[in-house]
Amino acid sequence: MTNVAVLGAGAMGTACAWLLAGSEQTHVRLWARFNPSAEELNQTRCNEKLLPGVQLQPSILISDDPAEVLQDANIVIVAVPMRGLRDAMSFVSAHIPADAILVSIIKGIENSTLKRPTEVLHEFVPDCSLVAIGGPCHAEEITQQKPATIVAASDNQAAAETVQQLMSRDFLRIYVNSDLVGVELGGALKNVIAIAAGICDGLEFGDNARAAVMTRGLNEMVRFGQALGAEPATFYGLAGIGDLITTCCSRHSRNRHVGEQLGRGATLQQIEASMHAVAEGVLTSRSVFTLAQERQLEMPIAEQIYSVLFQNKPAKEATMDLMNRPLKFESIPLAAEDS
Repeated sequence: MTNVAVLGAGAMGTACAWLLAGSEQTHVRLWARFNPSAEELNQTRCNEKLLPGVQLQPSILISDDPAEVLQDANIVIVAVPMRGLRDAMSFVSAHIPADAILVSIIKGIENSTLKRPTEVLHEFVPDCSLVAIGGPCHAEEITQQKPATIVAASDNQAAAETVQQLMSRDFLRIYVNSDLVGVELGGALKNVIAIAAGICDGLEFGDNARAAVMTRGLNEMVRFGQALGAEPATFYGLAGIGDLITTCCSRHSRNRHVGEQLGRGATLQQIEASMHAVAEGVLTSRSVFTLAQERQLEMPIAEQIYSVLFQNKPAKEATMDLMNRPLKFESIPLAAEDS
């Protein structure tokens, strides 16, 4: 029997608990940090705001007590928003067994330190093996058992393969990847580009514009990733272009939704006030902008998204500035095996 603790009762945390509780070989516990949330989930067995209609199995223990949830855990899935990760870990890390495998399904870059999720986790639990999940994987579709493929990335191949075996289903195929940096950066950057794709939709620019944003956005993802030590080839896989396509096009995408509303004239404050869940690309765009400036990286789409979000630049003006940049040859960063 594998003891699995899921930290965070948002959409993806709830979906992971549901997924893993479907196996007779796992005992699943779900940490909902605040008591009203834990009590409501225990009573209704449904996260109605974020995953309506999905019933959590009776076998799942739901609690706001980290000691209860993390006792003897072999696998710890971390599913809290990037902005709350450090605070959450300071609250729970003392209860995490030293031999546990920590699995991050967080997609972002911390603003204050510019660290990736597993880098923050390593600060709190330096002896644990770390795995990051990446790729196109909406919680809504997973709980509907629609086919999906994702990657489990780690410096520790055995840990990645353990997660691969644990989470794979006939509707969820998981690949192993050794590029932890690339998989995490792909998950963070695609959210920023998805905001730009949403702006195209909100301004009714059409399919050509969205395709251009996605293609040139991928170019920026590869350039950024290479500068931070990622393998270029990773961005041409599930954690790069795969996740980018889904997040830029899906009605489930919170980041695309933010961009669409910006394109229609809403303010960021109005948009966030109307949402039940976090759009990670908003704060990630600040981290990406800072890192690009520090390393003198050319990131025109990411820079314009930062200006729209945090400098009150009109979305249409940002688009025109992108279109009127000096003309040049198309640059396409090559994947590792082609370079």
